[in-house]
Amino acid sequence: MNDAERDPGQAVNRTPDTTEKPLPEPMNGTPEADEQKKALSELNDKFLRLAADFENFKRRISRERDSVVGLANERFAIDLLEVMDNFDRALKSDESHLRQGLEQIRQLLNAQLQRHGVMPIDALNKPFNPIEHEAIAYVPSGEPEGMIIDEVARGYRMNDKVIRHAKVAVSKGNEDYQR
Repeated sequence: MNDAERDPGQAVNRTPDTTEKPLPEPMNGTPEADEQKKALSELNDKFLRLAADFENFKRRISRERDSVVGLANERFAIDLLEVMDNFDRALKSDESHLRQGLEQIRQLLNAQLQRHGVMPIDALNKPFNPIEHEAIAYVPSGEPEGMIIDEVARGYRMNDKVIRHAKVAVSKGNEDYQR
């Protein structure tokens, strides 16, 4: 007999029963109940130990990260102290060698900065680029418009990231320059 031939009053439920039936709880004092309580207690202890281990791990990683940053800053400071010593020596020397001493100190400082990934940004006589340059003046000149004609403060990048924009004067072009 198919569904069409059945009595309409007779309901046919073809969907399986999907409701979850709770497991029967063992009675207190039975060996099965004691085993379940023991297993639950062990799992809870493992969870608490794991949570504590994770908190300790986070604290340890934070301390290690602070230590690495501090060590890197210390190395950088030690390198700069050598430059400071040379400045002190230059200030004690006579004026005839002062310029030469300052040039040597500048070269030493530049080498120390480059060793730590700090590189100068070349700006003079290049087209203005707002990613690397900060225009502080827009002046008429014989150069084409948008060319950098003066570098007031040198810009630097560290590991391909600009850490200080070059402060520059940019040419307006020669229309006002010829007046």
